[in-house]
Amino acid sequence: MKDKILLFIPMYNCEKQITRVLDQFNDEVCRYIQEIIILNNRSTDDGEQVVAGYLDTHEILTTVKLLRNDENYGLGGSQKLAFDYAVKNGFDYVIMLHGDDQGSIEDLIPYIRRGIHRKYDCLLGARFMNGSRLKGYSAFRTFGNVVYNILFSLGVGQRVLDLGSGLNMYSTAMLKDRFYIKYKDNLMFNYCMILGSAYYGHNIRFFPICWREDDQVSNVKMMNQAVTVLKLLGSYIINKKKFIEAEHRDNVVEAYTAKIIAEDLYQE
Repeated sequence: MKDKILLFIPMYNCEKQITRVLDQFNDEVCRYIQEIIILNNRSTDDGEQVVAGYLDTHEILTTVKLLRNDENYGLGGSQKLAFDYAVKNGFDYVIMLHGDDQGSIEDLIPYIRRGIHRKYDCLLGARFMNGSRLKGYSAFRTFGNVVYNILFSLGVGQRVLDLGSGLNMYSTAMLKDRFYIKYKDNLMFNYCMILGSAYYGHNIRFFPICWREDDQVSNVKMMNQAVTVLKLLGSYIINKKKFIEAEHRDNVVEAYTAKIIAEDLYQE
């Protein structure tokens, strides 16, 4: 039986890159993807107009919807919204591919084609494992990420090869209990997901990806994030149960919601 797969593209000020991401969805890729949602997290550029124009002039052989968050929920909040959408609409799996064109969906397709994704709760793209290819990524940042991967591996008792790349795939069976809902809504969300998955014993597989930095603008404040991440890991190690049950959001959101701005409903 064919899996029902949702692909989610978080977009924040990706006007220059988003069409390159959409260009990735050729006929072969669309064989495995039943729907794509592009989730605009209240961008301040013209990304929405660019996407709408692209959908008017290009044919993608699957359903594509452009949505706008009702508020700026952060990257983590956008992921929560997409997870809820996938579960509510009966998808078996949800893929996240960042809208800034740093990663390629082609790195994940072979695992779907061979059915490897069915053996795991999640497949997580890893920028720093054997077989990965980095372009435009400094040696200093690579070293720092490897060190943090080692620290998290020691902290959770299993090998961690990336704390949060922009290409991941999750089984919705893993997401139905919304164990992640109290995690941070910002860039720390994926760090929390790693800790949560370790606590709940999710079956994770990392896979190598190509990752590049060309004209993208990073939202990461490196030193501030480094300290915050260490505190996050430390609090998990000290009391795992307390960490898992705690409210980590700075502002509690009752419901993560968005409106459809444009859509292209594909009919076979």
